[in-house]
Amino acid sequence: MKRLLVLLILFFAAVAISPMLINEKGYILIAMGDLTIESTVITACIMLIILFVALLILLKAFRGGLKLGLGTWDKLIFANRRKALRQFNQGIAAYALEDYAQAEKLLAKCADATQFQQTAYLLAASAAQKQALTSNSNHYLLALEDHGQTLKSVGLEGVLIKIKLLLAQDSYNKENLAQARILIDEHHKHIGHDARLLSLEIDLCLSESRFESAVDYLTSARKQKEIAQSSINNWEARAYYGAFNNLLIQKDNNSLTLYWKKLARKVKESEAVLFAYCLVLAEQNIVEPLNKILVKPLKKDASSSFLHQLRTLPLKQTDELIIIVQKHLHNDQQNPKWLSCLAHLALKGGQWQMAEKAFHSLLNLEGERYDQLDLTAFAKTLEQQGEYQNANQLLHRIV
Repeated sequence: MKRLLVLLILFFAAVAISPMLINEKGYILIAMGDLTIESTVITACIMLIILFVALLILLKAFRGGLKLGLGTWDKLIFANRRKALRQFNQGIAAYALEDYAQAEKLLAKCADATQFQQTAYLLAASAAQKQALTSNSNHYLLALEDHGQTLKSVGLEGVLIKIKLLLAQDSYNKENLAQARILIDEHHKHIGHDARLLSLEIDLCLSESRFESAVDYLTSARKQKEIAQSSINNWEARAYYGAFNNLLIQKDNNSLTLYWKKLARKVKESEAVLFAYCLVLAEQNIVEPLNKILVKPLKKDASSSFLHQLRTLPLKQTDELIIIVQKHLHNDQQNPKWLSCLAHLALKGGQWQMAEKAFHSLLNLEGERYDQLDLTAFAKTLEQQGEYQNANQLLHRIV
């Protein structure tokens, strides 16, 4: 309003002053080629002022229209991005709610339009994997290759997710193992500092049957507080079993025995490692060193977990072990863990009547002091003696 008032004052001042200058009109001549423009100074000044006022009015009107146009343009241009962000948030929510089909659909749809492209594709691949849609999962992982996934762009976490997805599919597509190996090797320097990457390296070594490498990495894994003991036990069982087997196949029994003796005492005291070694010996029916290892803990008050794992070994010659277990039962005839151990050892040694008697005693104890493995072994004992009806009744109890 103030600007308009100033302009009007200037306009009327020019009109008022112009008659005073009539006697001194001045003269302006503009020549451009054949075109000439003639005017007095007063007329030119009045026209310039009028033109200036008109331009200001037009500019003000145009600015208001421009603001409206930019707002509308913004809505049109970024509508897809806002829709993609909405779908991304909905996909994350669906994933959290374990609606993996919906999560995959939303995340795959919004991936290219959202700024969280790598995250969207990784979660879509994970959602597909949880539905056992391996081909879909592979498609999303391949899509990531087109966007140059690096630590800088997605962080180590994004790399870990991709490796984990690739390892989850190793039984379906061995090519994924090769891709996982490339990714881990690219970020190998982080293994010593990140327990998650170390864990994936061990899993990959086991999938690649590189058992000796997995054994080496276990030394570092045991020092990581972030890794659960259950994971360590599982890795030890698989890694050492593979390493023992390879040594036996590639060399001989003496090499295997020497390797076992050179292991650190704490490593040999691990039940996972101990039974991995015993399993290899039992499968090859190497009796003397096998019994030598088992006799020592059996003579002591062996733990329940030790005896449970002992039941799973494919033993054939068990007489020496049975004698030790019978001595324990002589002091405590109703001890469930030793009754179960005696029954299983007798079954493995082909002593059916001794096994049946031990199983009967176990099942007659107060409370259920037996498990499904005991019932299955008891049924097998009865089958060996032709008692098929009683064996079927036991198997029905398991179901």
